[in-house]
Amino acid sequence: MNQDDRHLRETTLSRTELLRGNFLHVVRDTVRLPNEAEATREYVLHPGAVMVIGLLDDGRVVLERQFRHPMQAVMIEFPAGKLDAGEGSLACAQRELLEETGYSAREWAFAGRLAPTIAYSDEVIDIWFARGLTLGARRLDDGEFLDVFSATPAELKAWCFNGEVIDSKTLIGSMWLHNVLQGEWSLEWTAAHDAVDAGKSTA
Repeated sequence: MNQDDRHLRETTLSRTELLRGNFLHVVRDTVRLPNEAEATREYVLHPGAVMVIGLLDDGRVVLERQFRHPMQAVMIEFPAGKLDAGEGSLACAQRELLEETGYSAREWAFAGRLAPTIAYSDEVIDIWFARGLTLGARRLDDGEFLDVFSATPAELKAWCFNGEVIDSKTLIGSMWLHNVLQGEWSLEWTAAHDAVDAGKSTA
């Protein structure tokens, strides 16, 4: 969609740092609005992340159950994680899948991107599919606790429908999975050792 959006754009005039923690970096920007008035925008700067939709040979997908403190609940999610400094998107996807689940993949395919919280963060998550999975040992971070399990795409779709899955990236991942399995959306698979970091995040 090519449209002239100059009447919608804001111009950043200045920035104030509000918080730089171990995980979050929060800033307040002063912006000029399209009508020339000024306003402030507070949001979280994020280095980018990945999510992996791991396809098992029996047609099931790899999922996790993890307690999320802000929600005070255990959530069902696809494996995912934040990019380290200087790390490519594919390298991050391969690392996170192995560390969190113990799986390594023979083939990888970049699907697309999602921006889960556009109102208050610049986070962009790259979506990767992985297949030809081989199970090894997990390498969880200190203080990281999660269960790994598998489910059929139909089970995941039902959990999205009935509200058991509310994590935004996993909802989008289920949509991608459904459309790929239905043949409506295509993927370009590449062997792991030949894979190019085509999905490198711009976040």
